[in-house]
Amino acid sequence: MAEKGDCFASVYGYDLGGRFIDFQPLGFGVNGLVLSAVDSRACRKVAVKKIALSDARSMKHALREIKIIRRLDHENIVKVYEVLGPKGTDLQGELFKYSVAYIVQEYMETDLARLLEQGTLTEEHAKLFMYQLLRGLKYIHSANVLHRDLKPANIFISTEDLVLKIGDFGLARIVDQHYSHKGYLSEGLVTKWYRSPRLLLSPNNYTKAIDMWAAGCILAEMLTGRMLFAGTQ
Repeated sequence: MAEKGDCFASVYGYDLGGRFIDFQPLGFGVNGLVLSAVDSRACRKVAVKKIALSDARSMKHALREIKIIRRLDHENIVKVYEVLGPKGTDLQGELFKYSVAYIVQEYMETDLARLLEQGTLTEEHAKLFMYQLLRGLKYIHSANVLHRDLKPANIFISTEDLVLKIGDFGLARIVDQHYSHKGYLSEGLVTKWYRSPRLLLSPNNYTKAIDMWAAGCILAEMLTGRMLFAGTQ
């Protein structure tokens, strides 16, 4: 199993030294590929997101994501353990020196999108997940962060205790509490399916309500099994 995991790491260009073993494909985040692995030092399974730092734009996006995830700490937010460079080196804030960064974070068994592929949720489960989702959003917004890409694939679930956690902050933004939270939302960057009709028509005018609308769409999908505007996009 370890040899197979090492093969996956090699194929996907993961270079973290010998500390992480048994790599397996997990998915894709906004800014990079995600593999699961076992952290032999901490004796736990983790998810490792690889971010290529190939140019000024990717560097800017990586710095923004890392800055955001380092300031968030809540039971309904996917926990980030550390951010590493090649060979598992400690970045120590010197991201510009490297061509790749690895975000080592909490491993979650599944996400809401996969659960919904199996059918609609019971009302009790929908209430439980929605409560946790809103708790996570309240915390994010209190930290003056907009997620901007809230969708079932970015909402992770622990199947053992049904704990919900929000993840993938690749498109999140920090907003200044002393100014308007309006800003420009680039077309094509954020999924359309969970955006309000008003936002589709006016992408240069959005607030924290962008995340709340998406949460409402997700609740509707949990109860009906259908995306709210799937037939109109």
